[in-house]
Amino acid sequence: MTPEDQEETQPLLRPPDSAPRGRRVFLAAFAAALGPLSFGFALGYSSPAIPSLRRAASPAPRLDNNAASWFGAIVTLGAAAGGVLGGWLVDRAGRKLSLLLCTVPFVTGFAVITAAQEVWMLFGGRLLTGLACGIASLVAPVYISEIAYPEVRGLLGSCVQLMVVTGILLAYLAGWVLEWRWLAVLGCAPPTFMLLLMCYMPETPRFLLTQHKRQEAMAAAQFLWGSEQGWGEPPVGAEHQGFHLAQLRHAGIYKPFVIGISLMAFQQLSGINAVMFYAETIFEEAKFKDSSLASVIVGTIQVLFTALAALIMDRAGRRLLLAFSGVVMVFSTSAFGAYFRLTQGGPSNSSHVDLLAPISMEPTNASVGLAWLAVGSMCLFTAGFALGWGPIPWLLMSEIFPLHVKGVATGVCVLTNWLMAFLVTKEFSSLMEVLRPYGAFWLASAFCTEPSPAPSDTGPWRRGAG
Repeated sequence: MTPEDQEETQPLLRPPDSAPRGRRVFLAAFAAALGPLSFGFALGYSSPAIPSLRRAASPAPRLDNNAASWFGAIVTLGAAAGGVLGGWLVDRAGRKLSLLLCTVPFVTGFAVITAAQEVWMLFGGRLLTGLACGIASLVAPVYISEIAYPEVRGLLGSCVQLMVVTGILLAYLAGWVLEWRWLAVLGCAPPTFMLLLMCYMPETPRFLLTQHKRQEAMAAAQFLWGSEQGWGEPPVGAEHQGFHLAQLRHAGIYKPFVIGISLMAFQQLSGINAVMFYAETIFEEAKFKDSSLASVIVGTIQVLFTALAALIMDRAGRRLLLAFSGVVMVFSTSAFGAYFRLTQGGPSNSSHVDLLAPISMEPTNASVGLAWLAVGSMCLFTAGFALGWGPIPWLLMSEIFPLHVKGVATGVCVLTNWLMAFLVTKEFSSLMEVLRPYGAFWLASAFCTEPSPAPSDTGPWRRGAG
C-alpha cells in the first residue's frame, strides 16, 4: 500500500476514547437500516406472492411458470442498475440524500404492484423496487460505517444484514395472512417511515469534511457522538481525486477490489437468494402440507443467527466466521440435496406432515423423518449463511476501500452481487428441472466450499478501523 493509500484509509474522525459516546448514533443507524429492511421485504415478497398469483382468477394478473421466474428474478436486475446509480449518488448527492431518494422507487414500485391489472405492471413494480434495493444496499452500509465509532462498527454494520432478514421474515409472516395486493400495500410502510426519520438525521461527518463543511460536520458529530473533539482533517484534494483505471496498479486499490468482488460473487453463488425468493415453492416441491409455515421457520432462524453474528462479529473476527459459515452451508445443502435424492419418485413423501405437530407423535415413519431432514437442512443453511456469508461481505465492502474510490468501488461490488443474484434466481427453476432438485443443491454446496478471500483479521479493518 502506498503512503497515499495509507493516508486515505485513516479515519477522518476519531471520537476520543475519554469522551462519552452519544446514543443518537444508534438512532441514526436504525433510520438508515430501514432501507435494508425495505429491500429485505421486497426480496421476501415474491415467496408468498408467487403461489397467490399462480392461483389468481381473472381479472387479476396470473403468473405461469416462466412469468413466475421472471417475477422473482427481475428485482435483481433493477438492483444491479440501482447499485450503479447508488455508486454515483453516494459521492455526489451524499449519503443521507441518497437514502432519502431511494424511498421514491420503493413506494412507487409497491404502489404499481398494488394497482396491477396486467403482468407487465407486476414486472414494472418489481423492477422499481429492485432499483431502490440496489441503492439502499450500497448506501446504507456506507452511511452506518461512517457514523459509527470503531467499538460498535462491527455491531452496527452487521445490523444491515439483520434488517434485511427481518424484512424477509416480515414478508413471510404477512404473506401468511395477506394476499399479494395487501402485502404490497404493507411494503410501502418501511420506506415511508425511513423517509420521515432520515429527515431528522445528519449527513455523515466524514462526507461533510470532504466537502469542506467543517461547521456542519462538527454539528453532525455533536449530534451523533456527543463530542466535537478528536478531529482528523481529510487528505487534501481527496474529494477531487476520483477513480481512474490506472489506480488499479496499486495494491491498495486492486486488492480491496478483488476481495470485495469475490465476496459478493460467492455470496450469491451459494444460492441464498434463490432459497429466499422461492422458499414456499421449494417446500411445495418437497411436498409439505404447510409450506408457508416452513418458510416462516426458516426466516425466523435466519433473523436469530444474524443477530448472534452481530453480537460476536468484533470478537470472533471476520475470517473465522466466514470459514465456519462455509462449512455449515456445505453440510446443509448436501443434506437437503440428499433429501430430494432419497424421496425421488416416492409417493408424496411428506405431503401429510404437519409442522405444528410434536416430533414425538405416533406413528413415526421414515417419511416424517425425511420431512424433518428437509426443514432441518434449510434451517441449518440459513443459520450458517447468517453467521458469516450474509453480513460480512456487506460490512467489509464499507470498510476496505479508500475514500476517493469508495463510490465507484462499492458500486462495482453491488453490481456484481445483484447480477449474480439475477443469474442464480432466474435459472434456479431451470436447474431444478435439468439437474433435478438434489443436483441443484449439490451444485450450490460446491460453491460454498470456495476458500474465503476475506482479509486477515489482524488488518486495519479487524475492528472497523479505517
